[in-house]
Amino acid sequence: MAAPQDGTVDGEGAGRATDRILAWAQPSEALLAERAQALQASVADGDRDGEQLDRADRAALRRVDGLRTELEDVTEVEYRELRLENVVLVGVHSGSVEDAEQSLRELAALAETAGASVLAGLLQRRPNPDPATYVGRGKAEELADVVKELGADTVIADSELAPSQRRALEDKVKVKVIDRTAVILDIFSQHAKSREGKAQVELAQLEYLLPRLRGWGESMSRQAGGQVGGQGAGMGSRGPGETKIELDRRRIHTRMARLRRQIKGFAPARQAKRANRDRFEVPGVAIAGYTNAGKSSLLNRITGAGVLVENALFATLDTSVRRARTPDGREFTIADTVGFVRNLPHQLVEAFRSTLEEVAESEVVVHVVDASHPDPAAQLQTVRDVIGETGARDIPEVVVFNKSDLVDDGTRLVLRGLQPDAVFASARTGEGVDELLGRIAALLPRPSVPVSLLVPYDRGDVVADLHDRFEVVQEDYVEAGTRIDAMVTEAEAGRLRDFVVDAA
Repeated sequence: MAAPQDGTVDGEGAGRATDRILAWAQPSEALLAERAQALQASVADGDRDGEQLDRADRAALRRVDGLRTELEDVTEVEYRELRLENVVLVGVHSGSVEDAEQSLRELAALAETAGASVLAGLLQRRPNPDPATYVGRGKAEELADVVKELGADTVIADSELAPSQRRALEDKVKVKVIDRTAVILDIFSQHAKSREGKAQVELAQLEYLLPRLRGWGESMSRQAGGQVGGQGAGMGSRGPGETKIELDRRRIHTRMARLRRQIKGFAPARQAKRANRDRFEVPGVAIAGYTNAGKSSLLNRITGAGVLVENALFATLDTSVRRARTPDGREFTIADTVGFVRNLPHQLVEAFRSTLEEVAESEVVVHVVDASHPDPAAQLQTVRDVIGETGARDIPEVVVFNKSDLVDDGTRLVLRGLQPDAVFASARTGEGVDELLGRIAALLPRPSVPVSLLVPYDRGDVVADLHDRFEVVQEDYVEAGTRIDAMVTEAEAGRLRDFVVDAA
């Protein structure tokens, strides 16, 4: 039926439109019940780990398998469509097979976190990686057969590859080849949220990319040398590719210098916040540990911070600082830091050095270890090596075996032998959290100056501050005000001299 010519809506169409509007404004009972159920689920999740608003954003885009229409002979990553990559892992080891397999499993977890589908993992035992193709030449041909058979489009090496090794291995397997460092950088690039985090990741990526610039095809050919006159060019002539790569290097150096200045510019804000905490003499605690050991979950359990928690590697990159209290009422700050992993790229350690300052400036380091991990000793050593690089080796440390609800008594006995004074805790059940807070309270610096004060009743702020930040030994109420015996710091004793009275 034709629409009226005067621009009005016919009566039947207007009725349908009205019905739709009323249905939207007055939802059905089934819809209301569904909304209530969803609200209860979100509240239940908030009881343990806060609102988790970032989790929905991170899970908003999911890739679907089985929709590929790409030609099989396209191998250049620059021209690929966004999709879920199918990868084959390869590693070279000279030690125990168990360690090599554990490293490859960790690489598989990294690849899946980055958004890839792992098809297979291959290991070769040899004293040193082949300087030309990483694995031996014969094994490279076998790897090419596996890649072709499984339909993989990427090979990931379980160590950092030299540019020449990467190119030679790509020529053998006929697909893209990357290394462990590239995968970690890709994960960091996906998970960085703050301006500082994004700048740090970009700086690390550029440092990694700089020695690996390469040309593709004749339009980006490198400098020609030797007898090339027969090819229409003189000896030592320059092709356009050489010029473009030089320009790219110059742009990368310029961008890296700008990023370093930008990261340096973030330092005053951090220093101002830290100076404010120092001014009020609030001690700091830093949570450090292996990636996916449960650091953010532990922070949420202690403080109710509500920071992002996800069962993925490097889910947290940006430092979160929250307030907490010891069992005796003293206030302190607790900071969640970026996780570590074995063979952590040097570029990332340098780029995130400013973020890791929270560890170096803290009074206590809470070292979180995944109790259910197959090799917790390697986790301990890896994290302590990185902490040593930040200059925090001499800071008191509390080792926490998190996820203790997932291990049996025999495993606990083994872990106790590994670290006798460790705390067994579970961020999910709350086990060991009170013991951890007690251990932190014992290691935090205690006020050492005794004072006897008479605080007028109109200065309740002074009394509240003493309870929040220091140790109140005795408190009485007399006619002139509140009589308090407390332990404070030297600086605070100077500020309270107007209230000091002789001890009775």
